[in-house]
Amino acid sequence: MLLPSLSQLLIHSLLISLVSTASPVGRNRQRDSGTVWATPHDAFSSSIGVLGCKVNTNRVAYWPNSVDCTNICIALTYQDRTLHLLRIDQSEGAYDISYDAWNYLYTGYSATEKPFAGGPVEMTYKDVDASNCKDLIDTKHGHLPLSAANSMNFLTSCLEQNNTWVGQNYVLYNILDSLCTLGRDETCDLDYPTANQAACPHQLGLPDKLDNMPVYNIRYPSGEKVSASDGQPAPTSDDEEDLGTSLSQPSGKTLALVILLTTCLAFGV
Repeated sequence: MLLPSLSQLLIHSLLISLVSTASPVGRNRQRDSGTVWATPHDAFSSSIGVLGCKVNTNRVAYWPNSVDCTNICIALTYQDRTLHLLRIDQSEGAYDISYDAWNYLYTGYSATEKPFAGGPVEMTYKDVDASNCKDLIDTKHGHLPLSAANSMNFLTSCLEQNNTWVGQNYVLYNILDSLCTLGRDETCDLDYPTANQAACPHQLGLPDKLDNMPVYNIRYPSGEKVSASDGQPAPTSDDEEDLGTSLSQPSGKTLALVILLTTCLAFGV
């Protein structure tokens, strides 16, 4: 039996080193399809700065591999049910998906309707064209909404590659965080590669309080819909109806005060 020479061992070690330090894009790229054990996830986040107020946060995948610049839409199937999910965040190892998506795939019901508690469920996935997820994105032309202040590392990595979906289908907003609590709801322009910072109508990155753009989570396992920023229960249709009624129909005390003031003015009191 011939033993390898020292030079052969060195060459072999060098090849292993080259493979292990290959481009992260190639190393982290997922297979086109396969089987995963999907688990429920009840708190929206996005490691690449996708804005939760402009996407369907109930249809998100949180998977171990880094987010791809093209394969951001997956079709996940359990039995006869299939959902399209946006893969816009990275987990620490689990194949997490939004609780509502997991609940629907496993039971056929929304988590707000019939919440179910459970763990990993074997499901099949397939990377599909990003156009299949456009109905999950609430922007003009279905472009991926990114934070102009905090998405630049991911975005420039996509722009530096040729013909990526994100590089050709993104829109930047002057919003600081994925939960849409700070900034301004305005689009920004990026003159890349001339500039590495977006230009917005107002100064980029100011932490102005952003109202009326709530992001909601559905709690596991209760199915309660709550604010993602502070955990407060989401307003119900009854709450909104009561608010509308109170604004359109003043109370008896208010009417009495108006009548009294009108009478005083009429008699010059």
